[in-house]
Parts: sequence; structure tokens; C-alpha cells
Amino acid sequence: MEDPKDQIKEGNQPINVELTDEIAEGIYSNLAMIAHSNSEFVVDFIRLMPGIPKAKVKSRIIMTPDHAKRLLAALKDNIDKYEQAFGKIQSGSEHPEFPMNFGGTLGEA
Repeated sequence: MEDPKDQIKEGNQPINVELTDEIAEGIYSNLAMIAHSNSEFVVDFIRLMPGIPKAKVKSRIIMTPDHAKRLLAALKDNIDKYEQAFGKIQSGSEHPEFPMNFGGTLGEA
């Protein structure tokens, strides 16, 4: 029997969602860049490492404007639920400085 949390309802039809072990591990990202055209939104998830001037795009997601708006609503809903359970998320500055300062001292090789 399938776990009900692995199903998404699309209209009246359930959609089974498969999550492979590789994808379940996730990809760490500490920066996202968003671009759009009249027909799609492109979200690049980037990993920026301290002391390394070149950041790498680790994943690119392309979606329709409708799905981008749904994602925004879902993120807002989840952030609201998170803050109700764990308290307000403390943001740093509105816009991070580049290059980002990860704190600590710079290492040398």
C-alpha cells in the first residue's frame, strides 16, 4: 500500500510521486537567481563557497508563470506555518553583500 503523503491530488485524480534515493539526498543551495520571460520562470539554485570567487549552479528549475505563482503561495504558507511552530525567521540584511562573508578567518593553503 502506498503512503498517502506520496500522492498529490490533481483535480479528482491522485498522482503518485516517486522520490529516488539520489533526489531524496537533496542539493544544498545558499543563493538563488531568478529570471523570466513572457512564458517561463527560471530559478537557478547556486552554492556559493567562502573564499571561492566562482559559484556553481547546482540545479535549474524552469516553470510556467502559473506554477511560479503557485510556488510563491506554497512557500508563503509553509513559512507562516514554520514561524507559528518555531518563531519568526530572523533575516539578515535585505540584500546580502557580495561576496558573501561567511564569518571566521580566511584559510590559506
